[in-house]
Amino acid sequence: MNKIIVISGKQYSGKDTLAKILLEGLSDFVRVGIGDAIKIKYASDNNLTFDEVEKNKHIYRSDLIKLGNWGRAQDSDYWLKNIVAMKQNVIIPDVRLVHEVEVFKSFNAFCIRVEASFENRSKRAVITNADDLTETALDNYDKWDFVVDNNSDYEHLKKQANEILAILRKNYLL
Repeated sequence: MNKIIVISGKQYSGKDTLAKILLEGLSDFVRVGIGDAIKIKYASDNNLTFDEVEKNKHIYRSDLIKLGNWGRAQDSDYWLKNIVAMKQNVIIPDVRLVHEVEVFKSFNAFCIRVEASFENRSKRAVITNADDLTETALDNYDKWDFVVDNNSDYEHLKKQANEILAILRKNYLL
């Protein structure tokens, strides 16, 4: 069974940056966002590469939405299970809902929360839809395997990533 690492956090908290750092130390893992599962299926069904779909997603947007809705109509967890079924070890840096975390936890995922203050996040980019469910649903969730404090600099984030890698190597990956 493949290994799964879940990363959650509010927008501009540093989820993707953490994923990139972890991927440097985990050569047998790939980054797969939940939305990427839809793009992978669309590419496969339409004789395209993932990169072609990603580069031209504005062209395929309505088809991707239809495919996403089709999958969820089959099973509300269709795309989550699709990621779990991949033959690769994955880092999923865009988990936003309690239900998503719980589904991945049921497959023994290692779950990380990235915390950063509104002030620090707003220095990185313009915060939008801060009250949306996808931004707030995990605010009080407390079953994380590791919580990252990303209110400092890149070196501080990298130090915590190295702590995560040590935990993974000791308790999870081997």
